[in-house]
Amino acid sequence: MSDIQSSLPLAGVRVLDLSRVLAGPWCAMILGDLGAEVIKVEHPERGDDTRDWGLRIGATETPYFNSVNRNKRSICLDLQTEEGQQYARELALKSDVVLQNFKFGGIEKMGLGYAQLSADNPGLIYCSITGYDRSGPEAARPGYDLVIQGESGLMALNGEPDRPPLKFGTAVVDTMTGMYAAQAVLAALYQREKTGKGRDIGMALFDCGLMITAYYGLEALLMGEDPPRYGNAHPSIMPYGVYDAADGPLVVACGNNSQFARFCNDVIERPELATDERFKTNLKRSANRDVLVPILTFELGRRKRKDLLERLAGAGIPCGEVAGLHEALTSKRATDAGLVTTQTHPVAGDIKVMAPPYRFDGERLPVRKAPPTLGEGTQEVLQSLLGVSDARLAELKAKGVI
Repeated sequence: MSDIQSSLPLAGVRVLDLSRVLAGPWCAMILGDLGAEVIKVEHPERGDDTRDWGLRIGATETPYFNSVNRNKRSICLDLQTEEGQQYARELALKSDVVLQNFKFGGIEKMGLGYAQLSADNPGLIYCSITGYDRSGPEAARPGYDLVIQGESGLMALNGEPDRPPLKFGTAVVDTMTGMYAAQAVLAALYQREKTGKGRDIGMALFDCGLMITAYYGLEALLMGEDPPRYGNAHPSIMPYGVYDAADGPLVVACGNNSQFARFCNDVIERPELATDERFKTNLKRSANRDVLVPILTFELGRRKRKDLLERLAGAGIPCGEVAGLHEALTSKRATDAGLVTTQTHPVAGDIKVMAPPYRFDGERLPVRKAPPTLGEGTQEVLQSLLGVSDARLAELKAKGVI
């Protein structure tokens, strides 16, 4: 084990990733970023569905796939065959964690369910990701991020007040479910250190989607109805949102009354607003937003963005430009932080891959492995972990098992 690998928090932990698309692979990537050895099992012909989503990179990758599969090895096993199931089972018995998001009941038919694996590996931590509660009446329903965004109320709280409900720009339910799942796996790993026993973890997309509603969700319960949508404004803080300067949008975030006073005095030069009884406190400003917003829109709209940002920063008020996505990714801020890395690809040459967001002892955790080409690790993994011979590998390949 290299010095870099041995210093990582999850060094020595092996994860068998039987999941696909986003939520499960996101969880596995987090564990891989933290140092775990992640073995991603894919179908020999088509691989993960996301290898065919969006723009093509090389022969088998896409930006979608690469965004969620760094720090992993890819092996190909057809889990609909007896041989594929057997090798997956043998790998599971040599693993600390198994992740899966097959349709309800599908994994048990393959002999790879928690009860089946834990009988021989009692320390196994097994995480299943489903659309809905596995013990409820909708257990068999497949889960899709877009559907859950609609059913959980997330779309209803997103968007402008005079426009229809709007989905989030990314698959936020899937990614948050992956994060919650990784937290649960880490907790189970910690507990196993004390008890020696594994756990059967269940995560549902709907559950996690509902959690993301956060304070909006509790406001809806308190009011007994849907809270209004505020678009780029904040439901509880004023002024706190996106505003248009004369030459482009910017974010202004006045988090307290003293910041608002400085905003009025030093930024827009309207000191009387700070002492206006309607705007003295945040609760009053929120209640009177219909009066305050047109004033702010006028004052900010007649000034240049650069001047406003300088004034806001000088007054100690949080602020920033609204950048384009490419602009943000290529900014000096992102570059200095090392958030985008260049990785060597066997077909496409150099490719861009996001770096893990974690820092330990001041150092960002590395991209140890670029997102894998389909099946790049099949031979090495099966031979090194299971002792499969070259002849047997050739036979399995001829049969389409690998």
